[in-house]
Amino acid sequence: MRNLELLRTLEFRDIQAPGKPQCFSLLTEQGTVLIGSEHGLVEVDPVTREVRSEISLVAEGFLAEDGSGSIIGVQELLDQGSICVATSSGDIVICSLSTCQLECVGSVDSGISVMSWSPDQELVLLATGQQTLIMMTKDFEPIMEQQIHQDDFGESKFITVGWGKKETQFHGSEGRQAAFQMQMPEFALPWDDQRPRVTWRGDGQFFAVSAICPQTGARKVRVWNREFALQSTSEPVAGLGPALAWKPSGSLIASTQDKPNQQDVVFFEKNGLLHGHFTLPFLKDEVKVNDLLWNADSSVLAVWLEDLQREDSSTRKTYIQLWTVGNYHWYLKQSLPFSTSAKSKIVSLMWDPETPYRLHVLCQGWHYLCYDWHWTTDRSSGDISSDLANVAVIDGYRVLMTVFRQTVIPPPMYTYRLLLPHPVNQVMLCGHPKKSNDLAVLDASNQISVYKCGDNPGIDPTVKLGAVGGNGFKVPLRTPHLEKRYIIQLENSEDQEVNPLKFTLLSWIEEDTFLAVSHSHISPQSAVRLLTMASAAVDEEQGQLVVSSSVTVDGVIISMCCSSETKSVALQLADGQILKYLWESPSLAVEPWKTPAGFALRFPYPCTQTKLAMIGGEECVLGLTDRCRFFINDTEVASNITSFALSAEFLLLTTHSHTCQCLSLRDASLKTLQAGLCSSNVSNGEILRKVERGSRIVTVVPQDSKVILQMPRGNLEVVHHRALVLAQIRKWLDKLMFKEAFECMRKLRINLNLIHDHNPKVFLENVETFIKQIDSVNHINLFFTELKEEDVTKTMYPPPATSSFQLSRDSDGKNLDLICDAMRAAMENINPHRYCLSILTSHVKKTTPELEIVLQKVHELQANAPSGPDAVSAEEALKYLLLLVDVNELYDHSLGTYDFDLVLMVAEKSQKDPKEYLPFLNTLKKMETNYQRFTIDKYLKRYEKAISHLSKCGPEYFPECLNLIKDKNLYKEALKLYPPNSQQYEAVSLAYGEHLMEEHLHEPAGLVFARCGAHEKALSAFLACGSWQQALCMAAQLHMTKEQLASLGRTLAGKLVEQRKHSDAAIVLEQCAQDYEEAVLLLLEGAAWEEALRLVYKYNRLDIIETNIKPSILEAQKNYMAFLDSQAATFSRHKKRLLVVRELREQAQQGICSSVSGSSFLDDDVPHCEESDLFSETSSAVSGSQMSGRYSHSNSRISARSSKNRRKAERKKHSLKEGSPLEDLALLEALNEVVQSTEKLKDEIHRILKVLFLFEFEEQGRELQKAFECALQLMERSVPEIWTFTYQQNSATPVLGPNSTANSIMASYQQQKTSVPVPDAELFIPPKMDRRTQWKLCLLE
Repeated sequence: MRNLELLRTLEFRDIQAPGKPQCFSLLTEQGTVLIGSEHGLVEVDPVTREVRSEISLVAEGFLAEDGSGSIIGVQELLDQGSICVATSSGDIVICSLSTCQLECVGSVDSGISVMSWSPDQELVLLATGQQTLIMMTKDFEPIMEQQIHQDDFGESKFITVGWGKKETQFHGSEGRQAAFQMQMPEFALPWDDQRPRVTWRGDGQFFAVSAICPQTGARKVRVWNREFALQSTSEPVAGLGPALAWKPSGSLIASTQDKPNQQDVVFFEKNGLLHGHFTLPFLKDEVKVNDLLWNADSSVLAVWLEDLQREDSSTRKTYIQLWTVGNYHWYLKQSLPFSTSAKSKIVSLMWDPETPYRLHVLCQGWHYLCYDWHWTTDRSSGDISSDLANVAVIDGYRVLMTVFRQTVIPPPMYTYRLLLPHPVNQVMLCGHPKKSNDLAVLDASNQISVYKCGDNPGIDPTVKLGAVGGNGFKVPLRTPHLEKRYIIQLENSEDQEVNPLKFTLLSWIEEDTFLAVSHSHISPQSAVRLLTMASAAVDEEQGQLVVSSSVTVDGVIISMCCSSETKSVALQLADGQILKYLWESPSLAVEPWKTPAGFALRFPYPCTQTKLAMIGGEECVLGLTDRCRFFINDTEVASNITSFALSAEFLLLTTHSHTCQCLSLRDASLKTLQAGLCSSNVSNGEILRKVERGSRIVTVVPQDSKVILQMPRGNLEVVHHRALVLAQIRKWLDKLMFKEAFECMRKLRINLNLIHDHNPKVFLENVETFIKQIDSVNHINLFFTELKEEDVTKTMYPPPATSSFQLSRDSDGKNLDLICDAMRAAMENINPHRYCLSILTSHVKKTTPELEIVLQKVHELQANAPSGPDAVSAEEALKYLLLLVDVNELYDHSLGTYDFDLVLMVAEKSQKDPKEYLPFLNTLKKMETNYQRFTIDKYLKRYEKAISHLSKCGPEYFPECLNLIKDKNLYKEALKLYPPNSQQYEAVSLAYGEHLMEEHLHEPAGLVFARCGAHEKALSAFLACGSWQQALCMAAQLHMTKEQLASLGRTLAGKLVEQRKHSDAAIVLEQCAQDYEEAVLLLLEGAAWEEALRLVYKYNRLDIIETNIKPSILEAQKNYMAFLDSQAATFSRHKKRLLVVRELREQAQQGICSSVSGSSFLDDDVPHCEESDLFSETSSAVSGSQMSGRYSHSNSRISARSSKNRRKAERKKHSLKEGSPLEDLALLEALNEVVQSTEKLKDEIHRILKVLFLFEFEEQGRELQKAFECALQLMERSVPEIWTFTYQQNSATPVLGPNSTANSIMASYQQQKTSVPVPDAELFIPPKMDRRTQWKLCLLE
């Protein structure tokens, strides 16, 4: 749905050269045009408008002096730096571009009618006067000569297998009569020049020749391959014209055909069969087609036409028409009628081989014209809801309008069409915000027809509905009506005769004002003209547009975009410079467009599409080049953009990666937009969505979420971009338009939680408004069913960063119960009978479903059925509940209410068999109330309630209750049901204590037994856990004898010694068994020296000092000395080994990095398992493939390991064996253990030092104190050296970035691979050594 818009026109009038121009060629490297005439060649520069050089062919004898000679072809030879010229007399001349010397490289005696070079310029084909074809190489060495007219069909001749006659075959839409139609006689057109035509396919593998067959007198098209072998001959086509053009993409060959009532452009396939056509908009025998030309990308077909000679007219008009195809429909996009003057007659035209949409035209009066077109979409630009999102498509005399707000109609169909008296060249939709549905049409006669939407007093015959409407179908669409046609008054009428497209880039900026650009034909200047409607009588059919003001600009203007808000116009020059033009300014001056930094704005590359937009409060110019580079001001923000469009505060773009991105321009900046477009992984799902390959934006419906995309083949697709949808929903919710938001969310599957989560406070304050607007029980129920605890504004639909309502959001979580309660209260206030089902849903959707309340409400409906049209019966309510809740769950809850009527009502609606539930219910009805409820609760597995009801049934049911308590471990709950002094309480306590004993919770069990008076069991429990104080208390309550108490004491002491509680064991032996000697020995065993001395002096047994205490002290001192020596040696050995391992690892890493920088290692070439990065002097580098093979089957084995094997594997994980993987971690672990075990000795050393001094073992004391001090100092000094860094789980150092190199990235990658696993992170934390602990004895210093 695109049109061709003229960017600029380059003119060179009245070229000073002899003779009349006949043909021309482009010199691409020089940027000049070479024109051939009957006198020779003229090289002109159309930019500077000067003649570069003249080469005479008459002087050299290649052309006749009387002017009868002609040049039939000029071709630039790029690789030879020369020009090849062919004359009609048969000479082939090479002209050097540097020396302008001429050389005849060959001659054909019979003359040359056509010279055609292959696209790769490796071959040249000549058509001679003897109806032969000569193929030569680029060095003009003949390859082969053949006759044009061949009797054979060609190598691709069709094979008939004899499947029936033509009369019995299917003939499609033509019907059976097609089998009996007579073949039309073939003939050559009377105006045919009888010359052959040659055209090459774009890849140079085939060429086609059109020539008049001498036998039939009609034209035939033959296709030859590059080896000069005939491939096919066209089927007989009556009235075939001489024009011939092979589509560069290779699919079709275009020609013309005169039919009885029309003239068509027809297409042949390579096999010679016809394949499609379109009709030219002229009457029979009105015009002839001189030539057909495809542009470089096969998207535009140029048709060069000329009026046929008439008796009443001595001069003939010439035309150029540009046709494009979409969805198998051919559109006439541009029509250029050249005047009847002889000077304006077209001599030759050609497409530019490098710029696809540049057309070169040469006129007979030595006028050269160059037109640059580009694709544009003519869409309405309003931002309000009254804008209908109109898109206009030019199709010859018609403008096809599609109204996308109301209908989506695929082309070539349309909503309505406008019929004009002349072919249309440009459509302008009004730029006024409130008049955006009005449009103006510029036709080939330079008339502007203005159509306005509004109250049309009558039926406009020029406007007709298209794909909408029909018999009895009323279209709710106001079509525009023709208000008036205006003729543009030109200052110089000669301009219109020479250049049919005098004005370009027309824009309708105000209701009576147009802007247009015209280019000077003298100098590289442009003029911006303000066209206003001249005052005229209302009843006049035709008005006038006069140039009210004009501003001249140095440079060629190639694009213009307007802003209705700021009243500014951005003009782009050919060099990319942007100028600002203010049409409402009294000075009417043009000034450079300034960037926010104050510099003149210039696009790095010229852009074919430009728009104005407000970005971050600044007015910016957006531009898109034909190479898909997208600019905002002078900053390139993306290089893969295929189309873009603006909608309110959004910028929408399609990319080569087949995505459509929607970026908010409100409070945005260039950096954020650039980051959003460059990021391939967009975190916010609103911004990006996938689209079909090759999609382009047609339009965006204002104040809506519809984005219209067109596929390459022409069909349309409507998408609702998530960003537009959510933005529109947020606007509706801010305006409390809940109905519109709900309908949109329901249709586009947006989670309905957004209605509440967008602004919870406002929603809860306007719950009644929400319910009244929705006004549908089903829709309210749908809202309830989608409610969930999740805040969708934080997960699914995060709001824009600049959203204002973020400040008012609560930090607490979402309260689902609050929403349900608020809506239920509102519905009960409005109409509780109508919203009965929704009220039930509000109970069910709470965090803890209130099914009992729901069932009770249903029961009330059954008892008291409400009356009224909106009332809901109990049966309907229950049937609805079964959709929300599982029937079995509902049956259980109804049973839990102990209401059998309710149970029966639910059971009847379920799929349960009455034989199952009726006997059960009848049995329950016969039971006593408490036992009945106990049975129900036990059935429903509500055991706490069950024992509560059973405890009320009497003592005869206590055994059953106790069994249930034991079975379900309900001891704590059961103890609350009975008084503390009751037998039941004691029985439950005993059962509880025994249960705890079985669970090996001896101390809690002893407390339970003691509480209920079971002292013997309590004593056993306290003995088992070693609680000697409680055990002695129980013994006192049992009134034990001295012998029993002594035995108990010895038993307790044995338990305490097993638990290494020597001091407690000694106390028990002394107090219970009065065995102080054994107590002293236990204290010596536990190193409680001072307590042992206390008992010795208490019982006056000083002999024990000499016999037991002193020897124990000396033995302990020796053990401490040996332990300290061992710890110091172990520490030093491990420390030394650790330093060696670290040094080897650094060397290995440096070797890897150097090898990476010296060669192109891949990741797989470097060991990438965590163990392989630490090498010892006895280890070797293990490749990644070896390591992967070594552990390839470990996962299944590890999962099946027993706990014992897992502990064994954990112990082997850090092995101190030299060369083992992770040896340094094992050394760190061992060093940590040495330090911690030595640190724990401080209190013990201090105690033994005191008794060593007391018993005059000063030497031994000093020796021990010094050894311990040396060990501590060694470890304190080594800690900073060993634990040099702390492990960081997530490194904040970026690996990649603009300042990174290949070596730094590889080194960072290797460092990350050698990082320590998370479970070993604590090994890198240095052990704590408390220097404040006073362990030394100053008396020994």
